[in-house]
Amino acid sequence: MTDSIAALRNLAEIGGPRRDAAIDDFHARWQADPLVLDKWFTVQALSTADDGFDRVRALAEHPDFLLRNPNRFRSLVGAFGMLNQVHFHRPDGAGYRFLADQVLAVDPVNAQVAARVVSCFNQWKRFEPGRRALMLDQLRRIRGTEALSKDVGEIVDRALAQADDAEARA
Repeated sequence: MTDSIAALRNLAEIGGPRRDAAIDDFHARWQADPLVLDKWFTVQALSTADDGFDRVRALAEHPDFLLRNPNRFRSLVGAFGMLNQVHFHRPDGAGYRFLADQVLAVDPVNAQVAARVVSCFNQWKRFEPGRRALMLDQLRRIRGTEALSKDVGEIVDRALAQADDAEARA
């Protein structure tokens, strides 16, 4: 299994029909094993290939991706936000919007998982002004959502309070 995951991880970084065939074959072989399927999602969530972000968005619609499964959510959305620096921090902000959308979708189902994943935005201060503004926009959008859980609200409020303090000092 270790060798298979390592090979899949390497293939996920390249494009083309061979990669797609390997990913499909791996899924067909291991789809009945939830832990291995979580790894399958994670490998793709971490891909920095040119089409990596499109694949992540498509995987969020995959029949095996279930919001009610916290491990599956973390394996795709959590891994994407925490570990895929290339696509999460896209200059157009699409990675931030995707993560915020997913947090808002999972919050009513599992507030603890949503809170853990929304913490991907906690590093907003470390980025250049353009990305910083895009991250804060998504935090404000999440905060403005009705029926937001207390768990997510606390994380978002803390990040926004830091932003307000920074603006007051400037």
